[in-house]
Amino acid sequence: MSIFLIALRGAQVIGAALLLSATNASALDPQPLFDSHIHFSVGATSIYTPVAAMEILKSSGIRAALLSSTPNDGTLALYAAYPDRFIPFLRPYRKTRDLATWNEERSTWYKDPQTVPFIEQELTRGIYRGIGEFHVDGNEVDTPVMRELVELAAKHGLWLMAHSDADAIEKLFAFDPKAKILWAHTGMGEPVERVSQLLNRYPRLYGELSYRSGVSGGLSAEWRALLMQFPDRFVYGSDTWVPSRWTEVKSLTSEARNWLSTLPQPVAENIAYRNAERLFGQPETKATK
Repeated sequence: MSIFLIALRGAQVIGAALLLSATNASALDPQPLFDSHIHFSVGATSIYTPVAAMEILKSSGIRAALLSSTPNDGTLALYAAYPDRFIPFLRPYRKTRDLATWNEERSTWYKDPQTVPFIEQELTRGIYRGIGEFHVDGNEVDTPVMRELVELAAKHGLWLMAHSDADAIEKLFAFDPKAKILWAHTGMGEPVERVSQLLNRYPRLYGELSYRSGVSGGLSAEWRALLMQFPDRFVYGSDTWVPSRWTEVKSLTSEARNWLSTLPQPVAENIAYRNAERLFGQPETKATK
């Protein structure tokens, strides 16, 4: 065998090895995630520093997150430390300072005449891209406060992030058909048929998937079909609503990557991060007042 052929075959072997190595490395790289449901709320802020919270997200492969907190102090602290990683949303809860008082404010905020002035004052910070996550159901939503909140969102070009049943979603769109709504947990337990109906009816409705039955804990056949039908309408979220949830972030992302891997790659990437980046923008581009 000539020296030339020996060299050629050697180069081919090396090239194949490099290609295999690159392929294996790619396979081992975890799916990047944009987490569209992070809270740094009361309880968590006394356990984790912003540095510690950020390390949990980084080690879980979360490269950006939509952030809201109760009180909003947690959002302000984490965003101030890492403005290139977080997109802040404003929660309307002005009284809650511990978990014990949460239930009381949950049942009053949407009819409290001080809610809107509080939101207006907070929006002067010029950093928020949405209002929420807020909790309101269909039998609660028809109040002057909620109508004003929707008007405020329209005035400032902000998203609404609603932890709501399907009836509330319909009423929010009745207030403003052009509203942009991120549906926290996509209704959590609302039937798939109802979710599909609303997605078809309201093109500016998007679903966040934390705690969503049929998705969290494993992807059901009917939810796989829905995600395939609406590949541009869903985003990943973990929902760190209590301190213990922060300890689960890594396992939640691992679980999500498992069911995302069963979807076609373009659909999986959309849900994992592309949809959120398209809808909410990059953290580096700060919101303007």
